[in-house]
Amino acid sequence: MDPAGHAAHSPSDTAGPLRAAIIGTGAIANAHAKAIAATPNAELVAVVDRDDDAAGRFAELWGGPAGPAVVSSLDALLATRAADVLHICTPPGVHAEQAIAALDAGVHVICEKPVARSLGELDAMTEAAAKSDRRLAVVFQQRTGTAAAHVRELLESGALGRPLVATCETLWYRDPAYFAVAGRGDWAAEGGGPTLSLGINQIDLLAWLLGDWASVHGRLWRLSRETETEDVSTATVEFRNGVVASVTTSALSPREISAIRIDTELATVTVDHLYGHGHEHWRITPAPHVHESVAARWALPEVEEASGHEPLVRDIYRALVAGGPLPPTATDPARSFEIVTAIYSSAATGRTVTPEALRDDADRLRSLESPITDLRR
Repeated sequence: MDPAGHAAHSPSDTAGPLRAAIIGTGAIANAHAKAIAATPNAELVAVVDRDDDAAGRFAELWGGPAGPAVVSSLDALLATRAADVLHICTPPGVHAEQAIAALDAGVHVICEKPVARSLGELDAMTEAAAKSDRRLAVVFQQRTGTAAAHVRELLESGALGRPLVATCETLWYRDPAYFAVAGRGDWAAEGGGPTLSLGINQIDLLAWLLGDWASVHGRLWRLSRETETEDVSTATVEFRNGVVASVTTSALSPREISAIRIDTELATVTVDHLYGHGHEHWRITPAPHVHESVAARWALPEVEEASGHEPLVRDIYRALVAGGPLPPTATDPARSFEIVTAIYSSAATGRTVTPEALRDDADRLRSLESPITDLRR
C-alpha cells in the first residue's frame, strides 16, 4: 500500500484516476490542488514539503482528515510508487533536480514556471522525459481559454491576413520589499530576473499565437531596485512568419498590465489583462477596408472559458489517460524559455541571437547571469 492507502502500481498500469502528488505547498500550490479537484481523472493522494506542518495544513485544506498523505520527502514519495503525476510547485532552483528524479522514476511531471534556472537545466529535464517515455508539462496557463484558442486559429488559418507587427508588455509592480526577500532577484537562487519570472508568461502567449522565433536583440536594465538581476528588459523579437515584436518587461510599473497587440493585414488583435484573461479582455478591430460581414466571422465563441490552471490541468490529464501527446497548450516548453534566454544572451554579447546560435552561448546555457546597464540614481 502507498502512503495514501492505495495499492502501489506503476503509472502505465493505472486504470482509475491518475494519482497526483504536489511538492511545495506555497501559494501557487493551491491553484494546482484546485485544478486537480476539478479534474475527473485526477486524484490528489500526497503532498510533500520541507515544512511538515505546512504540508499537514495544506493536506487538510484540500482533503480534510482523510485527505492526501503527507510524505516526508520526494525520495520517500518516489520509493513508494505512490504517484503517477508530480506537480512541482517549489522554487525554481530545485525544479530540475526534482523533475529529473520523478521522470527517472517513471512519473509524469507538471512543473510551475520558471521551469528551470537555465536552458541547460531544461534540456536535461526534456532528455529525462524522453528517456523514460514520460511527459513533462510546464504551466503556461495564459495559453488556455476559448478566446486565445480562437485567435490562434484565426491567425493560423490566415483569416486575419498576414500578421505584421506586435507588442508584448508585462508591466507589473514589485516594491523594494519584494526584492528584499532572501534569494529574490539573485542569479543563483532564481536563475533570472523579471524577464524570466514575470515576463515569460506573456512572451509564451505571444509565441503560442505567432509560432517559432527567428531572432532576438535585447537589453537588460537596472533602473530602481536593489537586485542582482534586471528590473526592466527590452527586446525586439522577429518570428519566422515575419512578424516583428517589441517586448518589454518591467517590475517598476504602478499601473499594472499584461498586454499583447498583433497587427495583421486585416485587423488588430489585443488582449489586455493582468494575471488571467476571459473574452472581455480580447478585442479584434477590423481595418477600415474590411466589410462588417467579414469581421462578423471573427467573433469570439458563444461558449466562454477563461484562462487558468484548471483547463490546462484538465487537458493534460486527459492526454495522459489517453496515452497520447500533450495538448498544444502544454507542448513546446522550451520555446518561450529560448526567447528569454536569447534576451539575456543578446544583452551579454551585444549580438542579435538566432535559434541556431543560441546554444553557442555556453555561459547562458549554464546560467542566465548577464551584465546589466545600471541607471539607478
